[in-house]
Amino acid sequence: MTDRTALQIDRKARLKLPPQRIPKQDPKERVHNWDEVYQGLDLETARLEATRCIQCPAAPCITACPIHNDIPGALLKLEQGDVIGAAEVFRETSALPEMCGRLCPQESLCEGSCVVGKVAIPVRIGRLEAYVADQQRETQGLPLPELPPFTGRRVAVVGSGPAGLVVAEELAGRGHGVKVFEAWPEPGGILRYGIPNFKMAKRLVEEKVEQLHQMGVQFAGNVRIGYDVTIDELFAQGFDAVFLGHGAGQGLHLSVPGEELPGVHMATDFLVRTNLPPDELPPHMREPVKIGRRVVVIGGGDTSMDCVRSAVRAGADQVYCVYRRTEAEMRGREEERTHAKEEGVRFIFETAPVRFIAGKDGRVRAARFQKVQLGEPDESGRPKPVPVIGSEFELAADTVVVAIGYQVERLLYQTTPGLDAADRGTLAADDYGRTSREGVFAAGDNVRGADLVVTAMADAKKAAAAIDEYLRRKDLGET
Repeated sequence: MTDRTALQIDRKARLKLPPQRIPKQDPKERVHNWDEVYQGLDLETARLEATRCIQCPAAPCITACPIHNDIPGALLKLEQGDVIGAAEVFRETSALPEMCGRLCPQESLCEGSCVVGKVAIPVRIGRLEAYVADQQRETQGLPLPELPPFTGRRVAVVGSGPAGLVVAEELAGRGHGVKVFEAWPEPGGILRYGIPNFKMAKRLVEEKVEQLHQMGVQFAGNVRIGYDVTIDELFAQGFDAVFLGHGAGQGLHLSVPGEELPGVHMATDFLVRTNLPPDELPPHMREPVKIGRRVVVIGGGDTSMDCVRSAVRAGADQVYCVYRRTEAEMRGREEERTHAKEEGVRFIFETAPVRFIAGKDGRVRAARFQKVQLGEPDESGRPKPVPVIGSEFELAADTVVVAIGYQVERLLYQTTPGLDAADRGTLAADDYGRTSREGVFAAGDNVRGADLVVTAMADAKKAAAAIDEYLRRKDLGET
C-alpha cells in the first residue's frame, strides 16, 4: 500500500471540487457502430477527477473491492501526474485492471463505498482505473514479470475467462508450466464471447492472451473438457494439477410453448453471432442471425441489456426488454439500463411470457405475454410475480432472445468420478478452491454461480496460491 500518513490533505476543499465529465459517444452516433461507448480521458481531466479523492484513512473503497486494490494510492499517483505508477499500483492486486475498470459494477463496490459519494457524485474510480491501465498498455505494453526457473510441474487450466486467465498468470509467474483449454475456438471465455464490443473492445483480451503467451502459457481451443478429454485423461497426460474455471455458461430456459421455434435464441447464441466474426465461432454458429425489424428480449440482468443493445446495433427498428418484475428489482447495472434507454430500447415491466407463436414460414412471429402483480418474496428475496387473469396480450417479434440467467453445465462432474457438486448444481470447493478430488481445484462462476468478473478473479487468486502450495508439497513428498 502507498504510504499516505504524512500527507496534508484539505479534505473539505476536495469535497468542493466538481466532478469531471467523462466523455461518451452520443447515443445517435453509437447505435450505428460497435465501438466502446466511453471515450478516452485526457490527462488533465483524469488528474482533476483523481484529486476529488479525499485520501480518507479508512479507505472503505479498498474494503469494498473484492481484490482490495489500493485505490487511494493509485489515485494519488495519478493526481501527481504519475500515470504509469498509478497503473502499477492497480496491477499489484489486479491482473485485469483495464477490464475491471470497464466491467465492474463500481456503483455497488468501490464507488458505492466512496466517502465522497455521501455528499456528491463518487469519484469515478472505474474510469480512472481503465484510463491508467490503458495508458500503460498503449505506451509500454503489458508488463512482463521476471519468471523463475521452471519447476517441472504442469497445470491444466480449464476455461480462459477471468478465473482461468488469472490462474494461468499466477502459476506461470511461479515457474509452473500452464496449458489452458477452452471450449470456444479462441481464448478469452466470457471476456471474448460474452462481452459486447461497445462495453469492452476485444483487443484488450487479445493483448492479455499475448502477454500470457510470452510468459510461456499455452492455449488449446475447441476442447471441451469432460467431452473431448476427461479430467482423468489430463492427469494421464502428465498434468500435476487441474484448475476448473469454465464458468456458468449454460443458459436457463423459460420452458414455455414455442421456445424451440426458429428465431428464438438463447442469449449467448444471439450475442456471439452478432458480436463476433464467423471464423471465431464454431461451425454451427456461423450463420448470421436474421434480426428482422422487431426484437423482444426477455430478462432483466446485464446480459439482457447486452442483447437489446446489440439488437439495436444489428439494425432492429423496435427493440423491447420484457421483465417480470419492476425496474427496482432488476439485478443488472443501472448504467446499462440508462444506455439502453438512450439508444431507444423500450421496457415493459411486470410482464411474463406465456408462449411464442409461429408465422406461416414456421419462424416466430409474435410473443404472447401475461401481466403479473408482485406478491410475497420468493427464495431470492424479491417479490414473486403472480399472474393477472385475463391480462394476456401479444407483441409482434421477428426475433426473440431469452436472457434469464445462467447455470453451471453438469458435464464435468458427471464425467469425473469423485468430483462433488454443491446443492445448487455448482462445483463443491472450499475457500481455497480445493474440490473433493485431490489435485483438482475450482473457482469462479462454476463455484459461485453466475457472478462478477472481479469476484472470479479474487477467488482464482486464492486457488492459484493453493495450487502452488499443493505442487510444492508434492515435490517434498507431502501429498
